[in-house]
Formats: sequence, C-alpha cells, structure tokens
Amino acid sequence: MTDSVGRTDFMAEPETSSGASTPPDLAPATLGRVIRDQRKTIVVAFVLAVAAYWVLGQLGEWTLAGCIAGGVGLALLNHLATEWWLLRIITSGEQPTRNKLAMSTLLRLVVLSVVAIGIAAKFWPEGIGLFFGLAIFRLIALVMTTMPLLKELKNQ
Repeated sequence: MTDSVGRTDFMAEPETSSGASTPPDLAPATLGRVIRDQRKTIVVAFVLAVAAYWVLGQLGEWTLAGCIAGGVGLALLNHLATEWWLLRIITSGEQPTRNKLAMSTLLRLVVLSVVAIGIAAKFWPEGIGLFFGLAIFRLIALVMTTMPLLKELKNQ
C-alpha cells in the first residue's frame, strides 16, 4: 500500500484479488442458463426438424426425415455442450490452455462422430441424412453467431 506521498507501508495486509479476473455480475454456469441464452438456436433446430418431417414425410421418406432431424438434434446437443463448457470457463475466471481447449474439443467431436457414424450405418442409405442435418445446423448456427459480431464491428 502507498500513501499520498508514495511511501510503501510494508506492514499493511496484502491486497487479495478476490475475483479480480471475474466480474461479480456473472451468474454461475448452469445448463438452464445455457438453454435460456440459446433460445433462438433451439427454436431454429426445432423448425429444421419439423421442416424435415413436413417435406420428406409428404414424399413418404420418414426414415430420411428422422435421420435429418436426428442430425439436427445431435448438432444442437454439440452446440449446447460447447456453450456450456465455454460459459463454465468464463464464469470460473480461469485461463484455459491450448491443450485443454484442444482436448475438450477433440473429445466432444470424437463422441459426436462415433454416434453419428453408428446411427448413419444402422439406417443406411437414409442414414446419410444425419450428416446433412449436422451440416445444415452447423451452417445456420455459424451464421447466427457471425451476424451479431458483424453488426458490432460495423457499429464501431
């Protein structure tokens, strides 16, 4: 501690950084908060799944519609898991290492890939729709994430 003259008081208690890296207004990372924050994304996923059944059901391709809806569902689960993990890191105030980021991403994508390949193989050839659902949702989620960032950059 220093006084107005600039002298250091060595007998003063050291200042502790109780949450200096974490703003006090951050609520804890809960799954409910993630779902609340991602309402638009969940609605888009639901609309995509309904659209798959609506269009392909009229053509009699119920299995393909289910696989596309399943792909959208898997992609939504992956998206929510990613958001929850990021929110936990942000609210904890810790600085993740590259290795921790890479391992978490790799584990999540390996699990997603194994599940997707297993489902696609079980329902082959309609199972290919699962990958289509994954890709379409990922593209739409990317656009939904990028648009606010571009608007913010434009305003600056």
